[in-house]
Amino acid sequence: MADLDEIYNTRILELAGAMTHGERLADPDATATAHSKLCGSTITVDIIAENGRVTDYGQTVKACLLGQAAASVMAQHIVGSSFAELRQVAADMRAMLKNDAAAPGGRFADLAVLAPVRAYKARHASTLLVFDAVERALDDVEAKSAVKVAASVL
Repeated sequence: MADLDEIYNTRILELAGAMTHGERLADPDATATAHSKLCGSTITVDIIAENGRVTDYGQTVKACLLGQAAASVMAQHIVGSSFAELRQVAADMRAMLKNDAAAPGGRFADLAVLAPVRAYKARHASTLLVFDAVERALDDVEAKSAVKVAASVL
């Protein structure tokens, strides 16, 4: 089992301290909140999207260091990301923590620093909050887009 020094390491502290997009958006296409009942952490995200890509992002993060680090990496790379890429990163994170799979790669490779969290199931929920919130926001954007398409057909 990983020890706490592996989980709460200098790189995680650096990522958490380098959080960007810490302001809510004035007129987002979607907003979603994810909350961990276990630790009380909450992350709310706002997304503006066009053609299946995120064009602007805002967030409020009231989470532990692990949730902050994950949210920081997300905020650094989400603008310009496709919905499919974001869903894949979320799936990769869940697989990394729950199934001992490889960490996400590419622009999101910094998330590998959270791999030692896999040994602490009680910390999975807070680490995954930003991914849960982003996926809910993407679902909302897609649902609104489907309604607009259906309305235009009628």
